[in-house]
Amino acid sequence: MTQEISNAIEVLKKGGLILYPTDTLWGIGCDATNFEAVEKIYALKKRTESKAMICLVSNFKMLEQYVQYVPEVAYDILKYSSKPTTIVYDGPVHLATNLIPEDDTIGVRVVNHEFCTSLIRAFKKPIVSTSANITGNPSPKGYQQISKEILEGVDYVVNLHRTKNSGPASSVIKLNASGQVSVIRK
Repeated sequence: MTQEISNAIEVLKKGGLILYPTDTLWGIGCDATNFEAVEKIYALKKRTESKAMICLVSNFKMLEQYVQYVPEVAYDILKYSSKPTTIVYDGPVHLATNLIPEDDTIGVRVVNHEFCTSLIRAFKKPIVSTSANITGNPSPKGYQQISKEILEGVDYVVNLHRTKNSGPASSVIKLNASGQVSVIRK
């Protein structure tokens, strides 16, 4: 796993795209602070910039560095959730501007996945995570279902968990600064 982390970080630092297993689906990722790298994901997925993508962080401390204010209820939601949960927060900061939609929010998931957590800790920045498919096509249930176009469109494919099926997509909850909760996807 250490070599895979090193290989992925080398690509991320150069503004490249990685294909990697996450705590949910296989994802296309890049440095969430790099405008050009984020543009490459939009181009690969044939996706308009108005369609938001999320980013992954390794812990609460990193979350707090990229969101102006984390409502207290977020910590409880994440502590007690039984499955991976993405929370959409108001006021993202220090992220690529083309990752932030017009409503000035960002979806962030604190990962609980050995590879992802280790990768993000070593990289020391959030990583974009979006499903490994062209927009409009179904998300692959595992590595074997990822299209040739995606496989050839990234700069590095992590060589881990290729025979495992992906887990379900994360729950998505929107929290505004006052702590009001809206469930977007269960």
